[in-house]
Amino acid sequence: MLQPSPDFMTRARPLALARWLFAVAALIVAMVVVGGITRLTESGLSIVEWKPITGAIPPLTTADWQAAFDAYKRIPEYEAFNRGMTLSGFQAIFFWEYLHRLLGRVIGIAFAAPLAWFWAKGYIPAGYKSRLVALLALGGLQGAIGWWMVASGLSVRTDVSHIRLMVHLLTALFILAGMVWTALDLVQLRRPFAAPARLAPVAGVALILLFTQIGFGALTAGLNAGHAFNSWPLMGDRLFPAGGLPAGAGSGELVNNPIVVQFVHRWLAFVAAAGLLTLAWRAGRIGSRTGLAVVALVVVQIGLGVTTLLTGVRIEIAVWHQFNAALLLIAAVAAAHAIGRRTA
Repeated sequence: MLQPSPDFMTRARPLALARWLFAVAALIVAMVVVGGITRLTESGLSIVEWKPITGAIPPLTTADWQAAFDAYKRIPEYEAFNRGMTLSGFQAIFFWEYLHRLLGRVIGIAFAAPLAWFWAKGYIPAGYKSRLVALLALGGLQGAIGWWMVASGLSVRTDVSHIRLMVHLLTALFILAGMVWTALDLVQLRRPFAAPARLAPVAGVALILLFTQIGFGALTAGLNAGHAFNSWPLMGDRLFPAGGLPAGAGSGELVNNPIVVQFVHRWLAFVAAAGLLTLAWRAGRIGSRTGLAVVALVVVQIGLGVTTLLTGVRIEIAVWHQFNAALLLIAAVAAAHAIGRRTA
């Protein structure tokens, strides 16, 4: 339903809702960054139980810490890599996983509580309730996906499934994109008779390429594929190393072979960049500055990717790489929204 936006004609408060969604989006970006640190520091399996409510309270006594440490000692990762770890060493990896889960809880409250209040007050514009409920449901699903990912590393594997890690990251970024798009739609309601933006084909292609590239980034992290070759632009002394693809290998190599995954992540970046630069050009044609942000962030992202490789995946650079990817997604969504705006 299309509606004019003057506040005296409706109780809806679209700008208030937009500010709230932007704030939650910022929390999601922080969550993505902490998740990246958690993966890079091999901290993700330090908490072996899923307690959505009581898990918000960390170990408070020495006995509590020892019990948590003893539980960690029973999983394959400890036996394979951390046998002999001290309690203080365990506390260091526990911190990042705990912070990651705590941020998830904070995001859930920061979304659900204001949503209930806006709903009760009648501040949600017509046509947006279902969209906000869908975002809430996706947030709940993301929590379940997070545990599904962790559970994959508790019995047989010595780390989490890289496929599940990719699903976990892409779901988080899909929620982020949906939240930013919805907030931008709400901002537009200050214009009389504004209608929700549509996703233009060029924007859809650019965003699909970006999500695919980020997905391969998650696979690269999950397989530790960034350590396979730390040279650029060649992998060793070849574009693709000899023996990197075993004879008779099937399509599974595309997501399971660290060398193949690193190769794809290296060069798909430029295909995604071409799509994003086309999107930026289209946004610039209509006078939107979002295109400039996309161009700048694409350049920074490629530079950070190369630097991550050349430094042997230094944690601080790899984390900036993931942080910039989230910013790039936000800029791309804003540019896509700009060229998809319409007035009824």
